[in-house]
Amino acid sequence: MERIPPGQIVTERFPILTYGEEPEVAPGEWRFSLSGLVEVPLTLTYQDLLALPQVEVVRDFHCVTRWSRLDVAWKGVRVRDLLEKARPKPEAVAALVHSYGGYTTNLLLEDLLREDVLLAHTLFGEPLPPERGGPVRLLVPHLYAWKSAKWVRGITLLDHLELGFWERLGYHWRGDPWREERFQEGPIPAASLRFRSKKT
Repeated sequence: MERIPPGQIVTERFPILTYGEEPEVAPGEWRFSLSGLVEVPLTLTYQDLLALPQVEVVRDFHCVTRWSRLDVAWKGVRVRDLLEKARPKPEAVAALVHSYGGYTTNLLLEDLLREDVLLAHTLFGEPLPPERGGPVRLLVPHLYAWKSAKWVRGITLLDHLELGFWERLGYHWRGDPWREERFQEGPIPAASLRFRSKKT
């Protein structure tokens, strides 16, 4: 099976790309909320996150700027496990991810439910450093890296697709590296925009 998405170049380096200033968030000050279209809104501290069941994954990491770093080792908590506790409402189809510093990105709920999507706090066995999004970042390894929001502070579930920071500037609304979804060309599919009741 092909391992490297089209247009990508493998690097042994692990470049750090950040737009704007790097937020300073101490682990003791970090808070995360899961809100919006959920039955049970959640708020977590860093210690709460560490007390939850932990998973370790090794995944390749693909940046839209065309580099790929293979076999990156992460540890954290599955977002799917948090969603099970929060119980998304039937009309929830998408999410807006919020970061300290004001960054946002959008995801489909089905992407958040994948088993290797994490709130990651550890990288290669060490606490996630600030320049890589520490104390906690989102990891969505099957999509381009801008979807793996650094310094994550919340996820809001929605009944429609609300574009995030880079998406509003022309990046693709989903960002699948295997389809080279780097930039949006043409309209966003209407079916991806809003929940539609089966009764209508």
